Amino acid sequence: MDRVAFIFPGQGSQLVGMARDLYDNSQAVREIYERASEAIAVDLASISFEGPESELKKTVNTQPALLTASAASLALLRERDIVPYAVAGHSLGEYSALLAAGSLSLEDAVRAVRERGRLMYEAGLETPGTMAAIVGLTEEEIEQILKEAADVGLVQIANLNTPTQIVISGEVDAVRAAMDIAATSNARRVVELKVSGAFHSDLLTAASTGMESVLQGISIERPQCVFVANVTGGALEDPRDIRRRLVEQMVSPVRWVECTKALVNRKASLFLEVGPGNVLRGLLRKIDPEVRTMSAGTMSDIEKLSAAIATG
Repeated sequence: MDRVAFIFPGQGSQLVGMARDLYDNSQAVREIYERASEAIAVDLASISFEGPESELKKTVNTQPALLTASAASLALLRERDIVPYAVAGHSLGEYSALLAAGSLSLEDAVRAVRERGRLMYEAGLETPGTMAAIVGLTEEEIEQILKEAADVGLVQIANLNTPTQIVISGEVDAVRAAMDIAATSNARRVVELKVSGAFHSDLLTAASTGMESVLQGISIERPQCVFVANVTGGALEDPRDIRRRLVEQMVSPVRWVECTKALVNRKASLFLEVGPGNVLRGLLRKIDPEVRTMSAGTMSDIEKLSAAIATG
């Protein structure tokens, strides 16, 4: 039998209409939206299903809406007795992973990410920054580029998405200087991202401090399955360690390549992207082409998945 790893998408995978078919076809999902909306006094169903996109794209709305969409998929998987052997999530998705692992309640998770979104947005206003994706260079090559750009200002690695797809983050001039150097250093692609701040960099130190206060008021239980963390790229069990790493995650790189390899090393044989889109499946194919992946974001996805697991 497959050892199933649930992986959860982060900010950027949201779209207007996400999880609408789950909501329309499941009372359990409707209850999840009611509970999540009540927890933060925001109509997440309306924002998620009707938008407008400009409202959904606000970080303070995106984060709870995306988490709730992933929670909806998770509920339908549980109804079909599809449960994770291991979990991981990309940035924001780490909170969905902890929900799946039984470490966070739905209400606490949605409250936490609502505050996380607010803190990140406010940090972006107070200390403006940007991010850029660089494709075709290794981590070592980008580290050298960042040393050259450091004379301009703060710029750091934010996401290690694949061995050669890496996101940098920091002060606007410094990120753009690094982009220019990368473009002349045989990078295949260099793209500035449309973001409201320099996420996963030291420019979010104030947001990280704020998140520490938020998490102190939230109960975190020991995971009921393997949980792999962004900051370390390894498994965590102690709730105190999990809380500390969630705080550090705000200013630290997302080590997604290491997270994926840790799951493969623990013999996960099927990876399910639980929530909207298939961004993480695309990354997985570049990290390890042998890994078997499926989506679990729509009713059709979940029905196909259920049938596939039933037939082995």
